[in-house]
Amino acid sequence: MAENKNLKVLLAASGAWHLRNTAKVFEERDALAGLWVSEKNSTKISSKKHRRCWPFHLAMKPFYHCATQIWTEKAFYAFFPVWRAWLKAQRWPEANVIQAIVGYATEPFDHADKTGALKVVDCPNSHPLTYYGFWQRECDLWCPGEKVPIPQWMFARMNRELERADMIIVQSNFCRDSMLWNGIPAEKIFVNPMGVDTTLFKPREKVPAQPRFISVGTICLRKGHQYLFRAFEKVKKQLPEAELICVGNLKTDFRKEWPKWQNSFTHIPHLPHAELAKLLQTCTAFVFPSQEEGIARAQIEALAAGLPVLGTYEGGATTLVEDGVEGIIIRGRDPQHIADAMIRVATDATLNQRMGEAAHKKGAIKNTWQDYGDRLLAEYTRRLRL
Repeated sequence: MAENKNLKVLLAASGAWHLRNTAKVFEERDALAGLWVSEKNSTKISSKKHRRCWPFHLAMKPFYHCATQIWTEKAFYAFFPVWRAWLKAQRWPEANVIQAIVGYATEPFDHADKTGALKVVDCPNSHPLTYYGFWQRECDLWCPGEKVPIPQWMFARMNRELERADMIIVQSNFCRDSMLWNGIPAEKIFVNPMGVDTTLFKPREKVPAQPRFISVGTICLRKGHQYLFRAFEKVKKQLPEAELICVGNLKTDFRKEWPKWQNSFTHIPHLPHAELAKLLQTCTAFVFPSQEEGIARAQIEALAAGLPVLGTYEGGATTLVEDGVEGIIIRGRDPQHIADAMIRVATDATLNQRMGEAAHKKGAIKNTWQDYGDRLLAEYTRRLRL
């Protein structure tokens, strides 16, 4: 992609999300106005472009290290005014695009209204009404009394920002559809699945002899582990040697389900990306029965590693996976359907190999982080008519 010297993008969000990767590839094209987050500069962009909200980070630091998950989440939203105050005190760089994670765009958009910059909401999940509703449904079914741990005022901010935005980035067909269901004009929406580090995630050499399934993501009701574990129970009856590995911490909404399943699979609470890349190469398939998702980053990494993906429409799988080609589209609330798909890819090595090769082509070829960023920059250039 040719560089457009007129394009400058400011990225902002408390936390960091995937914006650090986005900032790095924008800087490669000389299109980064700045990255404003509360996290460290892990992708090594120019220090002049990186601004860290130290007051928010220092306020949260004790909770990151010492508190339970539920108190960390409460603290994050309690300290939100610190982020807002810090934003208002900043000197804004010249930018003709302001891109912020949904929920964190209000103050940046106030500035964009003064300068005429393109207002872009980066939406890692589905529309707030869908996001809340699908998650709360699972809480009501499997952990009665549990509430989605995102305060209503944050959902209200999200709704207002989506209305104000000139453009909304979503990562999957499901998220696009959720926006349409909730009245967002189609012309605002731009579907752009996340990229992958292809220097790290490389295709496996062969299909493993012993069935080994992997799922990566917080163990919680929203990501559908209550259905995955019931499905794996059925798989074990036909394939006693099968193994399920789940990488991710436990969320509080899964506390009632956890005692039933904690000894039925291999649990790895956290795994560095380099080690995850190696582990993926030893697996039969990636299984992800999510009930609501943008598109899980690990799902794309699994594709790049040459694993068939067994995923749901609601988890974003249909954006990159054609049923029967790169994997199997599963019904996420149907343990028997999930189990049948797992057994099929575990017992047909030829099919598994063919799907894995197709998965690598879809997940890795022309889907690096630079490809991801270039797709955004091309769309910004088109919309700004630069």
